[in-house]
Amino acid sequence: MFYISMFIQYISQYIKTRLQYRIDMVIEIVSDLLFQAVNLVFILVVFGHTQFLSGWSREEIIFIYGFFLVPYALFSAFFNIWDFNDRYIVKGEMDRILTRPIHSLFQIILERMELESLFGVITGLAVMVYAGVKLQLTLEWYDPFVFAIMVIGGALVYAGIFILLASIGFWSDARTSIMPMMYNIGNYGRYPVNIYNKVIRFILTWVLPFAFVGVYPAAYFLGRTEWYFYAFLTPVVGLVFIMIAIFVWNIGVTKYRGAGN
Repeated sequence: MFYISMFIQYISQYIKTRLQYRIDMVIEIVSDLLFQAVNLVFILVVFGHTQFLSGWSREEIIFIYGFFLVPYALFSAFFNIWDFNDRYIVKGEMDRILTRPIHSLFQIILERMELESLFGVITGLAVMVYAGVKLQLTLEWYDPFVFAIMVIGGALVYAGIFILLASIGFWSDARTSIMPMMYNIGNYGRYPVNIYNKVIRFILTWVLPFAFVGVYPAAYFLGRTEWYFYAFLTPVVGLVFIMIAIFVWNIGVTKYRGAGN
């Protein structure tokens, strides 16, 4: 209950702060929407030259992209820790975090919230509805629950990977560019993994499992039975990665030397 109360209070303060700068918030939202639109246009351009891509139609890949946007929006809203090393380790903000009687990762997640990123959920759902209508997809009564579980699983996959990357800062306080590179790699999860070679497919499935954010769970709703095994692994992979990430984070905190050393 204590953590739930803190979560609600942080959100309340965040909303009050953002409403003081409404124009900035609107600009950020519009920028995100334009970025998503550019990616969608890229897909349409690719399919302007071909009808299928490794057996996937244009509408199917658009559906996968729309699904990807939903867990990615949750991740962007609550796990915005791409600058953790520079802000909290190099600049010493971690010292302040550790003086408070609440888990350090929970504090950082709340401090770095960007709730306007949740508009990506609306965009993703709209893209999925558009593609679903074109594909004439039908849903069972339990599919919304399956969708929610897979979305949460996909968001946890992303969160686990980036928390693990942020944890590296506890052992190395040098500025690093690995975060932007990993964001770029994560984009590969927007597309069917069978368009890549076996090495990349293995990495996107078992090493950096970004495929569980987009293509694998989306395959379930597209009726791709050959991918069902991976689709239902999505929440499992998400839980495993977030648990590993928190475990490594807790160890890393004990190795933190402080800004004065």
